[in-house]
Amino acid sequence: MKNILHNRSVLLFVVLSGFFVTNALVAEFIGVKIFALEPTLGLPPLEWNLFGQSGSLMLTAGVLLWPVVFVMTDLINEYYGKRAVRILSWMTAGLILYAFAMVFAAIGLVPADFWVTTFADKGVPDMQAAFSQIFGQGMWIIAGSLVAFLLGQLIDALTFHRLRLFTGEKHLWLRATGSTLLSQFIDSFVVLYIAFVLGPQKWSISLFLAVGCVNYAYKFVVAVLLTPVIYGAHWLIDLYLGKEQSELLRRQARGEEIPAAEGQAFF
Repeated sequence: MKNILHNRSVLLFVVLSGFFVTNALVAEFIGVKIFALEPTLGLPPLEWNLFGQSGSLMLTAGVLLWPVVFVMTDLINEYYGKRAVRILSWMTAGLILYAFAMVFAAIGLVPADFWVTTFADKGVPDMQAAFSQIFGQGMWIIAGSLVAFLLGQLIDALTFHRLRLFTGEKHLWLRATGSTLLSQFIDSFVVLYIAFVLGPQKWSISLFLAVGCVNYAYKFVVAVLLTPVIYGAHWLIDLYLGKEQSELLRRQARGEEIPAAEGQAFF
């Protein structure tokens, strides 16, 4: 019997899942940072005015990675079905909780005296305080991130599946981009509301709406720009799996009954 990883569909699922989990974990940890878009790009502030907020366009650093997460979601949905996305989403949520538990354990370790002032000459007088503030984001941010992540993923998978029922194998751009745009809308506002409006920072509704709209506008543009990438990824996957195995996976992902004589895909 061959090793299970010699099965190309299994190996593909492992690779896609690895990218999915890694991007989701990193996005959770860097999402605490709010950055100004124009200065980051070397441009002068636009001095926009949205919901009474003005200045530079403000986004959470997590927007760098969440579009990749949702592309991975669509690829997994296309070839392995919504059940695979659901299982992977719950597993990732558990791993995020595990990661934060380990971080809080690390924060609780008594720091070495020399380490606390190691970077004092670089403007960081207390490394323990800096470590705690950056990695120990607080329960509200963790709760907001997890709720938004699960809602976004489950809505993405459901929307993708429903659109697939109407489009069949046609209009890949519609089910991939459409499901991403809806799920990222939910994600963009839920995480900010729980983490920063309900949380200890008590953002005003105008600030919440302004940052949420800018975040979603960015994700909207990126989702549309990534459409050719999705087609390219599908082409590469079909080339890697071969036409017969690729079609078998897609049919099973759509919920079709596959005769035993045709073999079994991963799920």
